[in-house]
Order: sequence, then structure tokens, then C-alpha cells
Amino acid sequence: MAATCDLTPLTASTVLSSLLGVLRKEFGGYQVMEHWKQGEFHHDVVVKVAQAGPGLPGDVLVIATNCNGGIKELLCFDEVPNRWALWHYRCPHAPEFSGDLPAIRGAVRTKIWYDPCSLLGVDGPSELKPEFRERMPGGGWCYADPMKQSG
Repeated sequence: MAATCDLTPLTASTVLSSLLGVLRKEFGGYQVMEHWKQGEFHHDVVVKVAQAGPGLPGDVLVIATNCNGGIKELLCFDEVPNRWALWHYRCPHAPEFSGDLPAIRGAVRTKIWYDPCSLLGVDGPSELKPEFRERMPGGGWCYADPMKQSG
């Protein structure tokens, strides 16, 4: 496995808005490519920076945040990864996830990182009452579709 660049300097503040400000100032801006939620408490914001440079070996970043915009993990790629391959990388034992990631060019887990697999089980955390939630593909909870319940 190839060595990856340490992205710790980009996550000095674990706040999403701070990182986006750094991307605007130091890398010419960014474009949001994807925003994926997995359950209530995990977001992957995928951005493409205008110009990679020193300290940023690729132009695609996956910014994993908690529900409050706190950065848990930052991954750098040359291309947008497949959502389910990303989760397969994180939780290789979850049968609903599969696929291969492109090479990870840079990575960091911040002080607020926790194992995202812990969010996926049937006993995973939720702020929704059981009658108002449904399991997402791969795990985690989302609002239940009221049309399915009134059926």
C-alpha cells in the first residue's frame, strides 16, 4: 500500500466551515460533488478543489462529519469514490457494502473520530422514535416514509 499524505494541518479546527474557508483561500475554492448521509449522525461531503497543491496531493476530498459539522475524517483522492466502496473500506464486514476505492492519496482521523460502523447496527443510535424511523441500506436510521406506513 502506498504511503499517504498526512492531512492533519487541514483539520486543525475540526469544524467543516473552517476547512471550507481554507479550501477557498489556499486551493482556489471548491465545488460540492456529493453529500451522502448514512443514518442520522454521519455525513460525507465530497468536494473537488480548484487546484491541488502542497499539502493536498489530490483534488477530491471526502469530509466525514458528525451531525453538527464536526470533522471526523478527511480523505483525499484523485477521483470521486463510490459511496458504497467508501463504506466497504470503513466497515469491511458489513455485507451490504462492496466495491473498491481509488487510491487514498491523503488521510487523517481527527480527535472526534469514532468507528462509523457503530452507527449501523439495529441497536445503533437514533433520536427518532422507533415508529417514525426506518433502517437505511447498509444501516443507520432515517425518517420513515409515511406513505409506507399508511399503506
